[in-house]
Amino acid sequence: MALAPKTDLPRHVAIIMDGNGRWARKRFLPREAGHVAGVNAVRDVVRAASDLGLQNLTLFAFSSENWKRPKTEVGALMGLFRAYFRSDLDELEQRGVRVRIIGSRERVATDIGRMIEDAEKRTVANTGLNLTFAFDYGGQEEIANAARELARAAKEGRLDPETITPELFATRLFTSALPEPDLVIRTSGEYRLSNFLLWQSAYAELAFVDTLWPDFGREQFIASLENFARRERRFGAVSDAVA
Repeated sequence: MALAPKTDLPRHVAIIMDGNGRWARKRFLPREAGHVAGVNAVRDVVRAASDLGLQNLTLFAFSSENWKRPKTEVGALMGLFRAYFRSDLDELEQRGVRVRIIGSRERVATDIGRMIEDAEKRTVANTGLNLTFAFDYGGQEEIANAARELARAAKEGRLDPETITPELFATRLFTSALPEPDLVIRTSGEYRLSNFLLWQSAYAELAFVDTLWPDFGREQFIASLENFARRERRFGAVSDAVA
């Protein structure tokens, strides 16, 4: 399959990586095996995004609700997060990828916190793909935190509430350094955002694909980008043809 022309690429693609458990169940494997296969899909898609010259890619790696899963599964996911950064950070650095992690950092283990800081520091000067992992992330929690910060500033007299605009509010979000996503992809055939980038996705194009995440690789990713390039985005206006 031909690569999508760079001029047709979205500025920012966000992916809800869903279906690891079902992928494993279909093969009579433990859920952890699905997560291992999912990491391989992450690797394939990140490489494809880097090769294509995509500017921004955000992956939903672990939600704030995922702590409710069985401790063994949570432990396995944390282990995979550690393993990915130990094995892939050198390659990401060589590719010029800049790594960011958004979400709460208060609940993660100390060593994971150090790995996050190390990955961000090592890649901060890179000018290639901006790769963001949403880790211990929840969209509602993010919005509540931003509102709380603005309310505190108003209470202390540092901010006039009348000056609060959507643009100002967005500066208080984890993603303030990134453009809003143009395309949000969810794998596994589910049709919901699951508390992912709720504010940022107001005008994103949504793509729901049936492929389970471990089976979603370069070819499926490029197909999603090519589908995006054929869409007409109006942002609440009407097209010239209709006008």
